[in-house]
Amino acid sequence: MLEKELKNLDKQILDFSKGINSNTMTVLTSIDEVGPVYAAGILAEIGDITFFKNDSVSAKYAGFTWGDKSSGSCRSEDKELIKSANVFLKYYLSEACNMMRHNDSSMAAYYSKKYNESLTHKHRRALVLSTRKFIRLVYTLLRNDKLYVNHHTGEVKHTN
Repeated sequence: MLEKELKNLDKQILDFSKGINSNTMTVLTSIDEVGPVYAAGILAEIGDITFFKNDSVSAKYAGFTWGDKSSGSCRSEDKELIKSANVFLKYYLSEACNMMRHNDSSMAAYYSKKYNESLTHKHRRALVLSTRKFIRLVYTLLRNDKLYVNHHTGEVKHTN
């Protein structure tokens, strides 16, 4: 019963996504592991990418920016992400990035590098930094209206 309900929800999301600019859906679904559910969620929360001046502004909107707890010359080692964020966009971006790192060797290498550099909160920090990289990718692809090309394999994921 649960599988049937999930298929029904996926169909409703696909139907909804047809009302969104189909070219932007094609751009996002060209990224490995970003299917129609994540793409529709990201696009529903972002709206038009031209509203954001750059990828840093979109990252801040999604809550992937650190607050500053430093005082004078003392710098805090344990910074927290800002609390003001679009929690739905934050969820879609982090989940899509996490799925992508399992299948994209460049994202997996970046995640591993950041994981090994971290002293504390290794997975969380590596995932946040990887998601920031993912946001730059999404912003650039949507802004330039280009499909994702996996530079290690040279493949473009064809979408319908």
